[in-house]
Amino acid sequence: MKKFEIITESDARVLAQGETVVLARGGHVTPLAQDTLKERRVIVVHEDRASADEAALAPPADIRKVAIASDHTGVKLRREIVGFLRGRGLAVTDLGTEGSEPVDYPDVAASVADLVARGDADGGIVIDGAGIGSAIAANKIRGIRAVMAPTATIARYAREHNGANVLTLGATLVSPDEARAIVTTWLTTPMREPRYIRRLAKIRALEDRD
Repeated sequence: MKKFEIITESDARVLAQGETVVLARGGHVTPLAQDTLKERRVIVVHEDRASADEAALAPPADIRKVAIASDHTGVKLRREIVGFLRGRGLAVTDLGTEGSEPVDYPDVAASVADLVARGDADGGIVIDGAGIGSAIAANKIRGIRAVMAPTATIARYAREHNGANVLTLGATLVSPDEARAIVTTWLTTPMREPRYIRRLAKIRALEDRD
């Protein structure tokens, strides 16, 4: 990966579309270069910022506070998971929904993602019919890394490799027993490898790109 003390317009012009580069501590990007980098969708990882708070980007290894919500299709499974989480001694913020009246999954996903993004919850769980839509919606919230995990193996990879701080479940795809196994794995898998944590800075750089 290329590293720059200063990125000028001429530097920016020769970088490949979508390339990732490192700006050294105390480095500078010229105003004209900023426009070109944006146009060419180049990701600039700030070395000083990355070294200072990469570790803070990793989700808490010890999850104690969980925000959870579901749409109308996930009410029964959500109640099962809420009881399971409280049985483990976790603080649970249950955001609903109750009843069978249709509810739009983007609203439900956002309610959980907002709490996690603000730090009011260590992690979040969203349940809809398939879990896919809620993951897409939650990932629109800055700082959220949501994954739809249909198995415990996917949940483990999502935490250990990708630092997922929101888990989404499909109520029509997993049984309560399978959901508990998925949630247990997700809760108890820490993200420790520096190389994985370092990549979270690149994900944040993608959020900064626009």
